[in-house]
Amino acid sequence: MKKVLLIEDEKDIRDVYAEYLRDNGYEVLEAQDGTTGLKKALEEPWDVLLLDIMLPGEDGLQLIKKIKATDVVKDRPIIALTNLNIDSVISEMFDYGADGFLVKSDITPDKIVTEIETVLQKYS
Repeated sequence: MKKVLLIEDEKDIRDVYAEYLRDNGYEVLEAQDGTTGLKKALEEPWDVLLLDIMLPGEDGLQLIKKIKATDVVKDRPIIALTNLNIDSVISEMFDYGADGFLVKSDITPDKIVTEIETVLQKYS
């Protein structure tokens, strides 16, 4: 069973995504802010990270940089979740090491599963 670390500050969104992922055979770890999320990313085992960009504490861009700079987890895939569909932000996410991104206002839970499967195939 693949493990997803979901870092999302909006509880309702986090709950929907986590439930859908569990229903589709994933184990889900959750964090509600950047500080807690970074701690879990560095201390807990996970296969893919779903990371909101706009977070309290450390934002998602800072987390991508820190995770990709840490030997233990730098080679694990990160999918950014954002409503910031701005070219400069998207470019920055990929420059820092994101493997994919989804615009939250345009996605459904099944698109998240599809993106996870696509990104994980690149790592297998």
